[in-house]
Amino acid sequence: MSTAFTLRPITSDDDAAMAAIIRRVMPEFGAGGAGFAINDPEVDWLSRAYAAPRSAYFVVEVDGQVLGGAGVAPLEGGDADTCELRKMYFLSQARGLGAGRAMMARCLETARGFGFRRCYIETLDGMESAMRLYERTGFTRLDAPLGATGHGGCDRWYALAL
Repeated sequence: MSTAFTLRPITSDDDAAMAAIIRRVMPEFGAGGAGFAINDPEVDWLSRAYAAPRSAYFVVEVDGQVLGGAGVAPLEGGDADTCELRKMYFLSQARGLGAGRAMMARCLETARGFGFRRCYIETLDGMESAMRLYERTGFTRLDAPLGATGHGGCDRWYALAL
């Protein structure tokens, strides 16, 4: 029997839960120090950050509890046609439910709706499940980062033509 989940846009009521999730999950994968998204100021107010033009953030919820999320926004320092899939993190209870695949589809559909022609994502060695999801979705590996995200700790970069 599978657990049902819901994907929905983030609200300000979700900000604290998502900040806690990001701060819990990133260190699991060695991404707790400088050069990682865990240190971005927006972590504490994702609902406001993703209210910007051509930006959206979604949460995954199971039985009324937020267990993860992901968003899309213009790539900092990138061209107008490129968005970034950002802050896609899930607690262990949400993994293996198909929520990552569903979240990826929702984010890419939203990016296309915003008129983006390419989606970029950065990650790091050790996040094998995430990289498999990106590759199954059609992302191709890049040799170097794009844009100016400030996430110098990341060592794996991917892009997908939308």
